[in-house]
Amino acid sequence: MSTGTYGRGEVKRARYAVAAVFAVHGSVTGSFATRVPWIQDHADVSAGQLGLALAFPALGASLAMPLAGRVTHRFGARAALRFLLALWTLALVLPALAPNLVTLCLALFVYGATAGMSDVAMNALGVEIENRLDRSIMSGLHGMWSAGALIGSAAGTLAAHLGTDARTHHVLAAAVLTVTGLVACTWVLDLQPAEDEDPPPRFALPPRSAVLIGAVGFCAVFAEGASLDWSAVYLRDELGTSAGLAAACTTGFTLTMALSRLVGDKVVDRFGAVRTVRVSGVLAALGGLLVVVGGHPAVAMTGFALMGLGIAVVVPLCFAAAGRAGSNPSLAIAGVATITYTSGLVAPSAIGGLAQATSLVVSFGLVTVLACCLVVFARVLRAGDRNRPTISPPAAEVPGRRS
Repeated sequence: MSTGTYGRGEVKRARYAVAAVFAVHGSVTGSFATRVPWIQDHADVSAGQLGLALAFPALGASLAMPLAGRVTHRFGARAALRFLLALWTLALVLPALAPNLVTLCLALFVYGATAGMSDVAMNALGVEIENRLDRSIMSGLHGMWSAGALIGSAAGTLAAHLGTDARTHHVLAAAVLTVTGLVACTWVLDLQPAEDEDPPPRFALPPRSAVLIGAVGFCAVFAEGASLDWSAVYLRDELGTSAGLAAACTTGFTLTMALSRLVGDKVVDRFGAVRTVRVSGVLAALGGLLVVVGGHPAVAMTGFALMGLGIAVVVPLCFAAAGRAGSNPSLAIAGVATITYTSGLVAPSAIGGLAQATSLVVSFGLVTVLACCLVVFARVLRAGDRNRPTISPPAAEVPGRRS
């Protein structure tokens, strides 16, 4: 992409605009998740059929993500993000309209495809702004995504409590979020491709650098998916707690993740990405160990909270490293996003299958091992530090930039 000329004030304003975009993106996810029971009843599908349908968002995202770079090259970063984000917010309406399994699968495929493409576009812009500011912002941006998801889920919970038809709820939510997203996109960086820059391929395998970085993200997202979907079940079935206390455990895990992301940038700026991920891996592994051997609800809840604290900043740092690790940031980010989406898809069923064959204790033993892998393989995030992007403006254009 061409550099463009932006003062530091404009770059800061673009940072807040992209933060709002992340919050809008998360709000769509939260709005959808709370109405899944209504959608299941409306489509008249069984639990097994619903599980099949819920695999289609990840499938759609994985296939569509590589296209985001080409859209950005064709229309420029601002127009592409505005278009892709609007597609994603409007796609929220589709699942609630589906009357049967086939249409639900198709709706969720489109829902996932638009989610993935807008995800790549906003992360690529986030990395570009981080480069221009020369300090970490990706953790905070993902924290805004988590905050948006909490707001969307809170609104969805209220709508469900009031008995509001999900079609009405999602039409209203889509309208509000679409307008909010369009307004926010007005202030993001309007980057255009350089005149001699070739368009990225429509489909391509992720570069090797993205695969290595994505493997780190895979471990973190696996732990996240396992904890979100199985922490409450673990407390109820393994430790005999009440349903309310089990649900509180999942809430605690989510909150520690959100808070950790919102403050994580200061830690990254102070200690660097590699050291931060290593310490994060230690915290997550310690949390997993407490879950596996604690044998008491309070100990297990502390363990899940530590896991949330430990893995929260890993995925944002993986996106940041991917954006700096090669000559095609969008392709690398799409590769990392595809790997992490796959992990999120695999984790819940893998934990369930292993628990069926052995026990949930063994399943979370696997999660603990993957958390240890964060410590071992954190060094691959150094790739971004060794390949500073050529698209960053010179120090004279951004006052206060560190050499």
